[in-house]
Amino acid sequence: MAETIRQWLRVRPLMTDLAVALACFALAAPVLAAAAYHQNDSISRYLILLGVSCVPLVVRSRWPVPVAAATVALSVIAYAVTPSPGPPPAAAGFALYAVAIRTDRRTAWRTGACAAVTLTTAALILRPGVDELPANLGLIAWTFLSVAVGDAVRSRRELLASAMERAERAERTREEEARRRVTEERMRIARELHDVVAHHITLVNAQAGVAHHLMRTDPEHAYQALERIRDTSRAALDELRATVGLLRQSGEQAAPREPAPGLAGLDDLLDAFRHSGLSVVLERTGEPVALAPITDLTAYRIIQEALTNTHKHAGPATAHVRLGFAAGVLRLTVEDDGRGTGGGTGTGHGMIGMHERARAVGGTLSAGPRPGRGFRIHAELPLPTGAGRKGCRP
Repeated sequence: MAETIRQWLRVRPLMTDLAVALACFALAAPVLAAAAYHQNDSISRYLILLGVSCVPLVVRSRWPVPVAAATVALSVIAYAVTPSPGPPPAAAGFALYAVAIRTDRRTAWRTGACAAVTLTTAALILRPGVDELPANLGLIAWTFLSVAVGDAVRSRRELLASAMERAERAERTREEEARRRVTEERMRIARELHDVVAHHITLVNAQAGVAHHLMRTDPEHAYQALERIRDTSRAALDELRATVGLLRQSGEQAAPREPAPGLAGLDDLLDAFRHSGLSVVLERTGEPVALAPITDLTAYRIIQEALTNTHKHAGPATAHVRLGFAAGVLRLTVEDDGRGTGGGTGTGHGMIGMHERARAVGGTLSAGPRPGRGFRIHAELPLPTGAGRKGCRP
């Protein structure tokens, strides 16, 4: 209920200021009535002066500093027309509190200092005497206390607002990071599916064509082609199973046991292309080093996709694969001497995937037609610093 009332007042500042003015009058009226009774003076005069001094509080939210000046001026007038001693000026205290919570700290304390000087000077002039000195000097504490309370409330509100803003920003950052990771994971899985499907379907299609051509004239070789189709299909299913395993939720069965492909399986990959009718020549240079798993997979997939494009687009051709280990970098080059551009236009999903894979490990990739005929793909992938050497395969 209280929270509902606060929200209702928050969206209606005029009603809030009116409520504050009435509260100031209600709180100060008994004190002033007791003071008037003690002085044997008119209670109604005290209450009228209090009511007049509370009127400016109705617009304290819109004009806090002018309202504070008005209440201080009315308090000085009250000193002049009422006998001493009197209670502290309640309306001026409420006005200075409003200045402190609605302006900056410097403005609040300057306004408070001016009010303290004005009220104290007026009290010392209009109510002289040693007996009145404690009450007159107490006005300094009264005004500064009002400013201090307002400043503390404003600081607390700013602190809470800052904490809420940081929490909201952190929440937005977490959501953006989660969306970014989901997008990256989706793109990674899409690249894997594209590379696996495109490569194996291309080989199966080529081997099926060979089997169909040799079925009547050379059944033995046709049978061998069918065996390769079987092996290629099995390999495709294994890789698809491993890739689809990436889509499992954290609470499901662990990911497939098949290891991710890498350069250790490069010879088998090239043999599969050779059996499908593509002539492939491999050249290794440099001393091989141990690769990070992601770099190993990236190198394998780039060579696989490049040869798949050559097989699909270059026609009768010879592909050259160069694998070079240098200081801190692995250089991959796949080029062919086929007709036109072995990589097509270079804007398909496979080409995009190769560029993304290279960038993901901090490397670069370039692709384009060779002078005369053929197509060339060149990638440079960073090697880990201090990577251990391993034996070079024959």
